[in-house]
Amino acid sequence: MISKKQFFLGLLASSFLGGLIVLLGVRVLSDNGIDGLNGNNSNTPLTTSFNKIDEASRDYIVPEGINFIKASRAAVPAVVHITNTSKPAQGSRSWSKLLGRRSRVRQSTGSGVIISSDGYIVTNYHVVEDADELEVRLDDNRRIEAELVGVDPDTDLALIKIKAGGNLDFVDFGDSDQVEIGEWVLAVGNPFDLNNTVTAGIVSAKARNINLISGQRNQYGMESFIQTDAVVNRGNSGGALVNLDGDLIGINTAIATNTGTFSGYSFAVPSILVKKVMDDLLEFGEVKRGLLGIQIMYADGRATDELSGVLIRGVSPGGAAAKAGMKDNDVIVGIDKRPIKTTSELQEFVARKRPGDEILVEFKRGGNIKEASLKLREKVSLISRNPEDIEFTYKIEGATFAGLSDGIQFTLRIDGGVQLVKLGDGAWKKSGIKEGFIITKVGDQDITDLESFQTLLDSKKRDFYVMGKYPEGEKEYFKIDW
Repeated sequence: MISKKQFFLGLLASSFLGGLIVLLGVRVLSDNGIDGLNGNNSNTPLTTSFNKIDEASRDYIVPEGINFIKASRAAVPAVVHITNTSKPAQGSRSWSKLLGRRSRVRQSTGSGVIISSDGYIVTNYHVVEDADELEVRLDDNRRIEAELVGVDPDTDLALIKIKAGGNLDFVDFGDSDQVEIGEWVLAVGNPFDLNNTVTAGIVSAKARNINLISGQRNQYGMESFIQTDAVVNRGNSGGALVNLDGDLIGINTAIATNTGTFSGYSFAVPSILVKKVMDDLLEFGEVKRGLLGIQIMYADGRATDELSGVLIRGVSPGGAAAKAGMKDNDVIVGIDKRPIKTTSELQEFVARKRPGDEILVEFKRGGNIKEASLKLREKVSLISRNPEDIEFTYKIEGATFAGLSDGIQFTLRIDGGVQLVKLGDGAWKKSGIKEGFIITKVGDQDITDLESFQTLLDSKKRDFYVMGKYPEGEKEYFKIDW
């Protein structure tokens, strides 16, 4: 039988032996470079600083194909947070005061990318739209007021400028034409106001059209997006899409979603198109875009025997294509020896050009390959009016109207109407309407020509509304106080 004294002596000896084993174990682990419970190498201090990562101290190697660190370092300092502040219009403030409501200042946020050391920033048009004030927050948390340089709603792009003393970090433009499907890319932006967020994905498709910009609202809208599966959410708009070298290959613009948040695919404007738009805005204050003067659709084997390419469904009289001898049902298959398979590819390539640029179009007619050299025309030249071409006009209340040419009707895809060609003082000017507006309806009655418009207005005894669109495609309506 063990006495109490023997029991306590045995317990003491066991405790001493256990402690000795622990001390020896710690010594062995320390000799192997493990620093206690923190688990970090004793020779390499733990750091969370992005800029202090020591490449030489690593004891592991990231495979070159999935090393996102270089691209992140290049892009993150050049991506900014943009706050758009818009104030209610004077009229709405008056109504709010009358109804006892407090008018609200609206704020929205997005991202932008610094593209020059002196402070030029590219972003989306919808990020800066209707802004009364624009504030840019840099990666180092400086907040600087920005000025709007120019916008291009046709591509949903805008150029803004900040004065930050120069020497800003910026991203170099890459060649979006060289981007391959399946290539790794990074999206950098400020989703949900989470600054400096980086997500990774692959290029899922190119030359994608999702009918976001183009369509009824803007017939000149141009879409040829790079599609990726990198996570993008609200606030990422205007941010950078970069390749693994950290070069800018796109501006993140949209997501495909039924919920308002990321559901698997995001879309970016290709960098080559971005650069062309930015150059135009900087040089001219607006985008100079050449037009072929055709209506098109994808050649998918239904309306034509061709399984790819771009089918011409209409040729504008006097347009570039018409002058080159191109006709309805021709199928465009190449531009300047570059294959063209979809309408998006055609639109993007032409959008890179300026009016007056010459291009070589390869097309099929009746199964035979043909070529045509044509000079792109300016958008305004297809819809502007030469006074010598106007045979009849109708003047009323200080406004002069003329009938529409076939070219204008074709370009704007309308059947009939009249155009306001000269505006003086009177009821029309007071309504806010501007020269160039094309009226297609008066009240609920369609306008077919100048004669029907004159007959209708001569019978008006009270106020009425007119509806129509501007040559750029923007639909409007105005109240005319008779």
